[in-house]
Amino acid sequence: MTKRIVVTGMGTVNPLGLNVEDTWKRILNGESGVAPITLFDASDLMVQIACEVKGFDPVNYMDRRQARRVDRFQQFAAAAMQEAEVHAQLDFEKLDRTRVAAIISASIGGLNAIQAAVTTMIEDGPRRISPFTIPQMMANGAAGLIAIEKGIKGPCFSVVSACASAEDAIGQASLLLRSGAVDMAIAGGSDATINRIGVSTFDRVGGLSRQNDDYSNTPAPFDRDRDGLVMGEGAALIILETLEHARSRDAQILAELVGYGSTVDAFHISAPAEDGSGAARAISIALEMAGVGPEQVDYINAHGTGTVLNDVSESRAIKLAFGEHAYKVPVSSTKSMTGHMMGATGALESIFCIRAIHENIIPPTIHLNNPDPECDLDYVPNQAREMEVDLAITNAFGFGGQNAVLAFKSFSG
Repeated sequence: MTKRIVVTGMGTVNPLGLNVEDTWKRILNGESGVAPITLFDASDLMVQIACEVKGFDPVNYMDRRQARRVDRFQQFAAAAMQEAEVHAQLDFEKLDRTRVAAIISASIGGLNAIQAAVTTMIEDGPRRISPFTIPQMMANGAAGLIAIEKGIKGPCFSVVSACASAEDAIGQASLLLRSGAVDMAIAGGSDATINRIGVSTFDRVGGLSRQNDDYSNTPAPFDRDRDGLVMGEGAALIILETLEHARSRDAQILAELVGYGSTVDAFHISAPAEDGSGAARAISIALEMAGVGPEQVDYINAHGTGTVLNDVSESRAIKLAFGEHAYKVPVSSTKSMTGHMMGATGALESIFCIRAIHENIIPPTIHLNNPDPECDLDYVPNQAREMEVDLAITNAFGFGGQNAVLAFKSFSG
């Protein structure tokens, strides 16, 4: 018998808040996290705006010595873990930690550490490179850090699938749980790519908004005047358990993870398939696993980056997967507020789906004033909407043609 998988805890640090509650309030208020870059001097770059995590001090989550030895993306993950652990009321001393997994992704890993090492090597020579560079830069650095801190001894790895990384992490964790290999998993993603390398390289592929002087209307997913995404950063983690394990410790159950779909377009390294066929298949696979039809989906949290290619292809994918119901189901892009947190975004958007189910309210897509004629679905423009949400899905797509979709449902015993 297939095991049921439930969510019992959540944690995040992101451009709108240092915890789930503050973030959710700002999302529903339609607040934007976009501001001028402060993490480095961007005055000579074409892009000078980003969605930075604001007010974050790593020493609130770890001692000063450790903070110096880990990359910013690992600091974010540690902070999100603290909130998720408290939220789920976990006591790791009472758990069989050989049956706990840590599946925490990053699209790149420690890009700040990579940039610092290259700069040091050029300016001061290889002997001046920090000996902590390797554990800082590796993509599984956040997963390994949390496993060490919590004594987790089950599966521990990072799924690297570009901007689908966090959703693939959650999906792969759910498969481990369904198979009976583990009883609990910490899953999600963390990324910190707002530095000179990250901003400059993403801008070079034509992906970033350049509205530096007036950024009040960017990013603008599904709007005809959109000019690209805005880079974000942060972490989001959720605690997954088999239903039996959650009940055995009398845990509060927030939602049920009922579906996961993963595909690849096999089309282009940085552009999605124009007809949305690969993404549509991922949606259909997730719904098939969930045992539901398209008409039972109440809300879609879109990948919705605000790039011309993504928004059109995603709209086509939803139409392919949902048929006529595509015009009846509300779709929103929370990246219009958080920016694109790269490998971490899918986990945060999973949290938004869970909160939407819990509170029967869905987030808006802000900056949507002039819809693109090719994007003709209900994108919940500019204001949150109260409505009953029983089943929600979240889409995550990435370079390489990666597609991942998760389906969450309200829990009923």
